[in-house]
Amino acid sequence: MATFLYRLGRGAFRRRRFVALVWVALLFVAGFGAASASAPTSGSFSIPGTEAQKAFDLLDQRFPGMAADGATARIVIKAPAGEKVDSAAVKPQVEKIVGELKDGPGKDQISSVTSPYEAKAVSEDGSTAYVSVKYKVSGMELTDATREALTESTTAAKADGLNVQIGGDALQAAPETGSGEIIGIAIAAIVLVITFGSLIAAGLPLLTALIGVGIGISSITALANVLDLGSTTSTLAMMIGLAVGIDYALFIVSRYRAELAEGRERDEAAGRAVGTAGSAVVFAGLTVVIALVGLAVVNIPMLSKMGFAAAGTVVIAVLVALTLVPAMLGFAGKKVLPAGTKSRFLGKGKGTAAADGAEAKPNGGTRWARFILRRPVMVLLAGVIGLGIVAVPASKLEMGLPDDGAQPVSTTQRQAYDLLSDGFGPGFNGPLMVVVNGDKALADATVERIKGLDGVAAVMPATQNEAKDAAVITVVPKDRPSSVETENLVHEIREGSDSGKVLVTGATAMNIDFSQKMNDALLPYLALVVGLAFLLLMLVFRSILVPLKAALGFLLSVVAALGAVVAVFQWGWLGSLFGVEQTGPIMSMMPIFMVGVVFGLAMDYEVFLVTRMREAYVHGERPGQAVVTGFQYSARVVVAAAVIMIAVFSGFMGASDQMVKMIGFALAIAVFFDAFIVRMTIVPAVLALLGHKAWWLPKWLDRILPNVDVEGESLRKHLGDSEHGSGPDKDRELVNA
Repeated sequence: MATFLYRLGRGAFRRRRFVALVWVALLFVAGFGAASASAPTSGSFSIPGTEAQKAFDLLDQRFPGMAADGATARIVIKAPAGEKVDSAAVKPQVEKIVGELKDGPGKDQISSVTSPYEAKAVSEDGSTAYVSVKYKVSGMELTDATREALTESTTAAKADGLNVQIGGDALQAAPETGSGEIIGIAIAAIVLVITFGSLIAAGLPLLTALIGVGIGISSITALANVLDLGSTTSTLAMMIGLAVGIDYALFIVSRYRAELAEGRERDEAAGRAVGTAGSAVVFAGLTVVIALVGLAVVNIPMLSKMGFAAAGTVVIAVLVALTLVPAMLGFAGKKVLPAGTKSRFLGKGKGTAAADGAEAKPNGGTRWARFILRRPVMVLLAGVIGLGIVAVPASKLEMGLPDDGAQPVSTTQRQAYDLLSDGFGPGFNGPLMVVVNGDKALADATVERIKGLDGVAAVMPATQNEAKDAAVITVVPKDRPSSVETENLVHEIREGSDSGKVLVTGATAMNIDFSQKMNDALLPYLALVVGLAFLLLMLVFRSILVPLKAALGFLLSVVAALGAVVAVFQWGWLGSLFGVEQTGPIMSMMPIFMVGVVFGLAMDYEVFLVTRMREAYVHGERPGQAVVTGFQYSARVVVAAAVIMIAVFSGFMGASDQMVKMIGFALAIAVFFDAFIVRMTIVPAVLALLGHKAWWLPKWLDRILPNVDVEGESLRKHLGDSEHGSGPDKDRELVNA
């Protein structure tokens, strides 16, 4: 592989105009496709095999035209103090809202509009009422005219002093990330400038990463409606694609500069950089792709599509690093080197300390590695115990899906949610829909049985279909939708019913089933992803204990990250610092999604850092010295890559969408734990304690496993190198620069 990648990188460098033209053309085509495509929808949401999904499917069969999965809106009206919603001053305003919706521009997409006076949707004290609006399509499929008609219907009532708010998913929109990602990119640029000491070298990873992400996101946008991709998919794909794109380009540029420091010609340096660091990029990218594609085992279409879309951006990032980056290095010339050091890097400065035989001052990575080697047991215990303490809150993890109660208090959805809770009770924001597959007698018996259950605030009479063979019952819980009490009520209704005859669905029941499916899939998913990655790392490192250590370190960092997420988003610790306005259960898909993404990213640092150690070890260095060598040449770049990734992920914490905010925080804190505590601290301590045993592989297994040659040994033989390419003093000068 190293030889093939060497030829690819050298060819891209020499044919840089053609390579750059191809990538620009791809960006143009993808951008044109995105501009021509209609706005992406929210994507269909289904959970195959669950009772809630079966109930929705039954509704579609027995109640044609009901649009059970259509968008809903509740226009909540709060009368001024001392007045009631059925007074002569307020009632005409409410009826005007109903009339404008029925006859307004969006009437073609409306299934029904119900007056609160007809549906008895007025609170006991008469201060609050709500208008129910049912649509034929999902929230993100509503036209702008329909949304405007919904919001404008309340304008006159608000002008007359009524408190009117709109809840439900009819106003659902694509999440806004604000300026956070721009700040993240700015921080990444600063880190790159500090790392490379050259604006050109710093700009290359940013430019190529943005091109790769632009192609990926534009492609997702162009195919969004064809493939039924959700609006959140592109945000998550951009988050991951941008982070890995910068990191992969960073490693190629760093290795290219090291090759120049040895006096290589520029095309030769580009080829060797792609042949060595490029091999690590390929395998690091492959672990990320495996983790993301593996999300398909959960068998939830929305999550699978998110994984495939994000994996696509990672593949593009790898291809950009292997082809566009060396091409751009060709355009950059010698400007990728730090100012004032070009002459000695190119062998012209004979008066340097290195040339005089003086030993260069050890860099930070070398000093840190030597410190760990002196106290491996203490460092190992400190790292493990520290992460263990942070992981404690994860034992109290509660999962669910965010509703309007998790929205910022400034939004109309949140205010409508609070008004309904105050006027009708917390459970009114999450009614249950009980579907009866039977005649009227079974429906009436079900109503009576549910009335006798604890946790029920109200039960509406059964509504039958035209064929009289099915009915729908609306049940209002006493507690809020995301509470444990409401979940217990759903289980009670199901457990006391005939299988297949009485089914519970609705948004609340769907959330409960979704959470359960996430829990059931977590262990199989972990086994699949960790197992495949273990085999992959065994190929890379020709070892059993090194991949095992990598997997165990990942589990420690991801559990600690989950603990931090629970502390901030569920318990509210430091919540105001991270913009958490409402605590509640952790989003159901968070643990499994975080496992997938963080595992791939964690293996990036494992591959880049430990590959350098193995290079040194196979060339005769002692295990301890190999650890020092690995840190000497890789630590600074790995630290820069981790800081960049944390900055990019942290930028998405400014998003308006609670899911994007939580994912941004989770990925940022997980990368921090894994890069700085696990990979940079625990890993060298473990390798120091294991010694030669770390690189042990049974001879029979060594014969079976193919030699992928990530270290580039075959490449050096092919090129006729006599010794390891990172040993000269000039390379050491660059690392310490």
